[in-house]
Amino acid sequence: MHVPFLDLQAHHEPLRGELLAACERVIDRGQFVLGPAVEEFESAFATFLGSRNCVGVNNGTSALHLALLASGIGPGDEVITSPHAWIGTSWAIAYVGATPVFVDIDPATWTLDALLSAEAITPRTKAILPMHLYGQAADLARLEQLARDHDLVLIEDVAQAAGARHDDRRVGTIGLAGCFCFEPAMNLGAFGSAGAVVTDDDDLAERIRRLRNHAQAARHQHVEIGFNMRMDALQAAVLAAKLPYLDRWNEQRRRHAQRYGDLLRDVPGLVLPLATHPDAHVWQQYVVLVEGADRDAFRKRLADRGISTAVSYPTPVPFQPAFAHLGYRPGDFPIAEHVMHRCVSLPMFAELSDAQIEAVCDAVHEALTPVGRRVLA
Repeated sequence: MHVPFLDLQAHHEPLRGELLAACERVIDRGQFVLGPAVEEFESAFATFLGSRNCVGVNNGTSALHLALLASGIGPGDEVITSPHAWIGTSWAIAYVGATPVFVDIDPATWTLDALLSAEAITPRTKAILPMHLYGQAADLARLEQLARDHDLVLIEDVAQAAGARHDDRRVGTIGLAGCFCFEPAMNLGAFGSAGAVVTDDDDLAERIRRLRNHAQAARHQHVEIGFNMRMDALQAAVLAAKLPYLDRWNEQRRRHAQRYGDLLRDVPGLVLPLATHPDAHVWQQYVVLVEGADRDAFRKRLADRGISTAVSYPTPVPFQPAFAHLGYRPGDFPIAEHVMHRCVSLPMFAELSDAQIEAVCDAVHEALTPVGRRVLA
């Protein structure tokens, strides 16, 4: 059986009529940048999260960039963040002229280690920017307290965790701002690039609204250096049509993760992901560590069985050539380096069938179990 890593056709087909109707409304209105469709999505998403404000932008990196800039982060400042993340998080820090300070990850959750973050604070530290990795919230209780104790800005990168929770709150609403990415592969995905910033700070939201649209306080009145980071109306319409289904899709992902765990728990040399709060995790990816075999050989054996996999973030961000000037060296992030040398993402999307999950698990057992193929329970 062929199992794709991601199946957007299966994801969109049940909603085809709704999605086409949403796009037709935009066409009929004739306003394709910002406008009513964007405002409608912003209102709906803010309500879904329980936030006062949502500002739609063109992508998740822009969301982070504008949130940092509007928060007053700039040259000479340091921002604590994770080395195990998509590079866009660190781009945003660099775009405002600040310096990313990388801190190793928690060995259980693979998110930013809050205790090590405390040790990394210096007089130049102005913000903490954790990424809620693979659908699981970072240690927000400790990070929020750390930010409060040291008068730091806490900005959440929620690209991979739309709809996830921390205690009784949606992630993205705990820090000063939450930054979302709506690339097609995300739990809530557009038909292209889109992003958003959510915040309870009305002044911050208003400044981000200006900055995304050439910093216009009024038409042709540009009050500071601005950007063209506006959300497209078609993307907003697609997101608004999908939003009512997000919790259902996330629940399906939780069931898939549970099934993976049940079928893979006894595979030798395979480390399964930990959900510290299973009901709050939204499983944007299902990432395992291959300890007992060569990763490339393992992935090839799965590919030979028709199972598509991926490797997310094979190189720690501080080891990328673009950040070589910061002087980090192998061994500086032992947990992140261990994870990134061994991680493999298995197929994960809401529409996965039980048969597909069983095919994946059967292939994993065959690849890693010395006795060979097992009989599925």
